[in-house]
Parts: sequence; structure tokens; C-alpha cells
Amino acid sequence: MPKIKKIKKIKKVKKIKEKKVKVKAGKKNIPVPLRSANKNTYTPEIKVEIKKIKKQATEKRLYEVKDFVVYPKHGVGKITAIDKASIGQIEIQFYKIFVEKEKLTLTVPINQQVNLRPISSVNQINKCVSILKSKPKIKRTMWSRRAQEYDQKINSGKIYELAEVVKDLNKNSDIIADQSYSERQLFEKAYERLKSEFEAVLQVSPEEVSKKMDKALGRNQNITETE
Repeated sequence: MPKIKKIKKIKKVKKIKEKKVKVKAGKKNIPVPLRSANKNTYTPEIKVEIKKIKKQATEKRLYEVKDFVVYPKHGVGKITAIDKASIGQIEIQFYKIFVEKEKLTLTVPINQQVNLRPISSVNQINKCVSILKSKPKIKRTMWSRRAQEYDQKINSGKIYELAEVVKDLNKNSDIIADQSYSERQLFEKAYERLKSEFEAVLQVSPEEVSKKMDKALGRNQNITETE
């Protein structure tokens, strides 16, 4: 009998301890109201409203009117104007960019100019020429997958990836039968994008750029041999 009494006492002590912990934890979550000058009254806590001033996120402007820039999905364009417009309570500055190859005018907010890049340097163009001269990479994967990869490279805005697409899809000839319709479409898209940047950087005629690119690709070898 004495052994049973001891066990009961221990259980009671444990219950008391648990209750104390619960009470303490509960007290922490109770909000304390502010006491006023009069000890018998309480004033509720006042929330201060913070008004946010709407402003366009600023970025350092890198481009001026008449500068050439590259927009990844459309290629080389020329800045024709820098305008302002008010949308709601926000004043926005934006570039107007004319893409001659597509006869398209783009409106790009200045705070989103991360999508733009300046045209390449002469050294980068020379590196592109060396890429065009190198051997194409032949992949054995399905054409649908390769076509998707080529399209992503074309729209990446990176000139070296553009040169790689032109090199890999080049068939060293102008014969349509040597390429499927989708291959030729992607090749021409990449070729024209690269050509437009060559023109803007080298400041030469489209004919001279075509000769330079075709020579690097080996597309005019048959013509020179027959002559």
C-alpha cells in the first residue's frame, strides 16, 4: 500500500508543472495596452500609416539617341528617341527602338534596359568569323529537340551562340534540297540576325557583309572555282 501512494504523488507534481508552463507560454502572446496619464484608463495602440511614394525604379542610362542596341528577340535596332509618359501616378521614361529588318518600333522602359545590350566590338566580330570557319557540331538527337535549342540560342541575344547556329545549320550551298524547310528557316533567321550586327559594327554595305560571312562559311567556294 505505501508504494502506491508514492506513485500518485509523483503524478500530481508532474501535472502541476505542466500547468505552470502553459500559463507562462500563454502570457507571452497577450498584447499589452498602452497606459495613459490616468492610471484607471487605457488607450488603444495607434498604428501609423506609412505612405509609399510611387517612383520608377532607376537604372543608369547607358544609351543615347542614334545608338545601336540588340534586343534578344528582335535583333539589332537603333534608338530613335527617349520619351516620357505617365501611367497612373508613375512617370516612366522609355526608349523608342526601330528594328529595320522587321520594320518594327519597340518601346522599352529605361528601368528594363537589362533586356538590351550594346552591339559587339570589332574583336567580337572577328571571333564570330573564326566560329563560322570552324567545323559544325553534328548532333544525333531528334530534330524537334535540336530545333528548340537553336531557337533558344537565336533569341538569347548572345552573338557567339548566334554564330554557332549559323555554323551548325550551314550546308555550304544555296541548294534548297540540301536542307529541310524548318532547318532553312532557322538558318536564315540566325544568318540575318548575325548579318545585321556585322553591318552595324563594321559600318559596311549588306553585300560586303554577306561576302565576308559566306567566305567564312565556305558557301562561295564553288562560285570562285568555276570562275
